[in-house]
Amino acid sequence: MDRDNEASPAIGEYASPPCFMHELSPDFQPKPERTGAWGDVARWRKAERQRLIDARLAMSAQERAGRAERIAAGLDRAIGRVSGRIVSAYWPFRGEPDLRNWTIRVIERGGRIALPVVIRKGWPLEFRIWAPGDPLERGVWNILVPSRGPAVEPDIVVAPVVGFDAANYRLGYGGGFYDRTLAAMTRRPLALGVGYETARIATIYPQPHDIALSAVVTDA
Repeated sequence: MDRDNEASPAIGEYASPPCFMHELSPDFQPKPERTGAWGDVARWRKAERQRLIDARLAMSAQERAGRAERIAAGLDRAIGRVSGRIVSAYWPFRGEPDLRNWTIRVIERGGRIALPVVIRKGWPLEFRIWAPGDPLERGVWNILVPSRGPAVEPDIVVAPVVGFDAANYRLGYGGGFYDRTLAAMTRRPLALGVGYETARIATIYPQPHDIALSAVVTDA
């Protein structure tokens, strides 16, 4: 489990508006040149996103695999019993932790795995049950997704992070899909971010549309 498991906003609560940014320590770097403007935050996030993706792609495949196994062990501790529960995982993309072996173990212990599907820009994600051997097709960004199956609402959402901060806010790819999905869900899931410890940053400068995760699990 992430070391900074401090009390954080519950899922469904929204972040403070950007006017809080002037209160942050001046030691927090990097930061937008001008605070309080979404345009500056968006430009900063884009640059930080690219830096973090480049850093993880620079890791060797062996290093990423070792880190992924430690993340998987942390997920087991964070989730506990999986029997009878639906766990939303993901198909790895651009150097994300590869947890596919872990998803098989979840199924072997009586859990069910769902994978996220992008239906349309600006819409929440749809989750479809998947098991080894089920047909997959190329979805948005060429990521494999279940080609059919009814939509389900998972009990546990495991979301890959590009970056994360001590308040468990997630820096993703910029589409807002997970924030939109968590806000739209009819019941609150356990929402766990997963990423490499090197993805930790001082703050993502959370905005009103950002939703904090329950916790972030890393390889540390």
